Amino acid sequence: MARHDQDGVVEPARPPLTAARAREVTAGLREAMDDVRRSVATLAARVRDAYAARIWLPLGHSSWVSYCGAEFGISRAQAYRLLEVARALAAIHDAVTASTELSRTRDTGPAAEAALDYGLSQRALVDVCARRGDVARLITRRLATLTHNGQTPLDEPTVRAVVRQAVHEVRTAPPPPPACLSADPALAALRAVVDDLAASTHAIGELMLEVAPAYLSDTEAADVLAPLCEQIGEPLDHGLAARRYAISGDRRALHGTVL
Repeated sequence: MARHDQDGVVEPARPPLTAARAREVTAGLREAMDDVRRSVATLAARVRDAYAARIWLPLGHSSWVSYCGAEFGISRAQAYRLLEVARALAAIHDAVTASTELSRTRDTGPAAEAALDYGLSQRALVDVCARRGDVARLITRRLATLTHNGQTPLDEPTVRAVVRQAVHEVRTAPPPPPACLSADPALAALRAVVDDLAASTHAIGELMLEVAPAYLSDTEAADVLAPLCEQIGEPLDHGLAARRYAISGDRRALHGTVL
């Protein structure tokens, strides 16, 4: 049996993978995702340094936007997105280095770029750029708590976990409740359960987006996500709904499936 890809090309049906081979493919995907996240850290460090040096002036460009367009062929929106990524990651790194002994250098080069790698995606950094102060304060408070409780010096895995959790919480923070919110304890508890479910579903949606990017339609994404959903025990329609929620941030994307 043949299948059609998104360009209409007919591909021969492939034999099903063994469990061992599926694990190998999954390990390869995980390694590739880690490489992408590391490249985000490298890119952010270099953008930060280039912008601080006003690199466009000696090259004869009038602005950062015109420099990015002429040198890299990217749009105004993409140029500003690079700055958002760099600013968010710099704020996070400043909060970490102010609270730990892991790295206090602001030098350029591979060492500084590696110090900025917290395993965050570009999408996550763009999402929290406008609230990077909130992220930084949350990181500072939690690292201070860990240090106060005797967990010093903090190792890199612990710091990375704190950073990732802080970014996730700020990204998925629910909107402020309405002023007329019911004082019924049972209703309040139910709202909290729904909020927790939405937050965990958003995290699943981010995973789905790593495998099936937002430019794919639901139909195209379903072909890509079906093996992943089967492996993690998540119904495909739930995985697709979580992906839509991660893209839109609108909980209505979960109606009829997760919620």
